Amino acid sequence: MPTATPDFANLKSGLKASWIAGDFGQIANFTAAEAEKFVQRIGIAPGARVLDVACGTGNIAIPASRAGALVTGVDIAPNLLSQARKRAAAEGLELDFDEGDAEELPYADHSFDVVLTMFGAMFAPRPDRVAAELVRVCKPGGLIAMANWTPEGFVGKFFQVTAKMVPPPPSVPPPVLWGDEQTVRQRFSNTASTLNLVRQKAQFKYPFTPKEMVEFFRRYFGPTQTAFSRLDEAGQTALAAQLESLWTEYNTASDGTTSVEAEYLDVRATRAGSMI
Repeated sequence: MPTATPDFANLKSGLKASWIAGDFGQIANFTAAEAEKFVQRIGIAPGARVLDVACGTGNIAIPASRAGALVTGVDIAPNLLSQARKRAAAEGLELDFDEGDAEELPYADHSFDVVLTMFGAMFAPRPDRVAAELVRVCKPGGLIAMANWTPEGFVGKFFQVTAKMVPPPPSVPPPVLWGDEQTVRQRFSNTASTLNLVRQKAQFKYPFTPKEMVEFFRRYFGPTQTAFSRLDEAGQTALAAQLESLWTEYNTASDGTTSVEAEYLDVRATRAGSMI
């Protein structure tokens, strides 16, 4: 009897390939300041064991380590982990970076005091598994903190434009549902003793015009690069025009650069249960 396993394996392989494509480090450079603010708001205690899920190039793992935490980062993309290790070494920080999947974290139950993910785990295709894994590796009474793009914000609109041109598999929920309060409450309803959700605004400034922003993301942001590769010439022209229009609409700069405000949901969940 046939199963869906091969199709799912192909889906996971494709998602991994899309994040390896391009050079996400170029994108991450412009979100690093917001990542530091996210870590500062959490107030991580020195000596706390911290896991950064879908850590990318280390934007939140590194400031958490600077705060004195014992940090492990995990990501599916080995090229991003390589960049993270180089960044940590350049600052003389000792962190562990492992290759792994947010839906199947390679750590024992109750291993971490704090489990973080910023604009990362939200892209895994099975959100219920992600939520379960974030909870599983967190100690009872520990903190799970997420930063997730909202559907209504600029980045949510960015992904919606792309999804209309290159529809994702129908079985995969939109990643930006992690930025919807009702959805997040449902996903942690049985595992969090407290849940605080606050919408935050991130300000991103780029030394490029809106038209140049399209090319910047097309070159360096793997999912955008992959989306363009799946379109014919006419489709690529149409997608570029729609993305340029979106960047222009949200741009508040008037000096030939691009400055946009992007909304995300700051999620803080206290892991329920006890060690007994």
